[in-house]
Amino acid sequence: MQFLLSLSRLIDAMNERIGRTMYWLVLVMVLVSSGNATSRYLFSIASNAWLELQWYLFAAVFLLCSGYTLRHNEHIRIDVIFGHLSRRAQMWIDIFGTLFFLLPIAIYITWLSWPVFMNAWNSNEISGSAGGLIRWPARLLVPAGFCLLSLQGVSELIKRIAFLQGLIPDPLGKHAVPLELEIARDEAAK
Repeated sequence: MQFLLSLSRLIDAMNERIGRTMYWLVLVMVLVSSGNATSRYLFSIASNAWLELQWYLFAAVFLLCSGYTLRHNEHIRIDVIFGHLSRRAQMWIDIFGTLFFLLPIAIYITWLSWPVFMNAWNSNEISGSAGGLIRWPARLLVPAGFCLLSLQGVSELIKRIAFLQGLIPDPLGKHAVPLELEIARDEAAK
């Protein structure tokens, strides 16, 4: 189980770094959006490329942060019932949901979207709009985002099982120790 917990920490660290990098992409997205709106309304200069770039950036933030969101337990869930259950029952529900819903769907979407990306890559697909952008970067975001979500689902599954075995503290609880310190502490213990 220690190997699986190490793998879980590695996945967590990867999604944490990607998620924190996406913070900056949000800023870029806001700047592109405001610059595009300003040029359109003040100078009557419009560009399909800038508009499509906004869409690409939004897709990147949304898709590449899906694993980060799951890692921080900030995804949408119905807490009306879930919140009133014992922690063990919550863990079992998460294990069931991850095994039978999250992982099959995320892996399936990754598998289905890869050929779409490859087709766009091989054909050098370009937007149909005048001055539009190449499409393969946007097409790559779907399999990449769902792959990150699948990996984080595996990490969360490992942590839920380890918690039920009494090996780690509550993975749903808010811990004061940041991930980087946790990893450093574990490395020092080896």
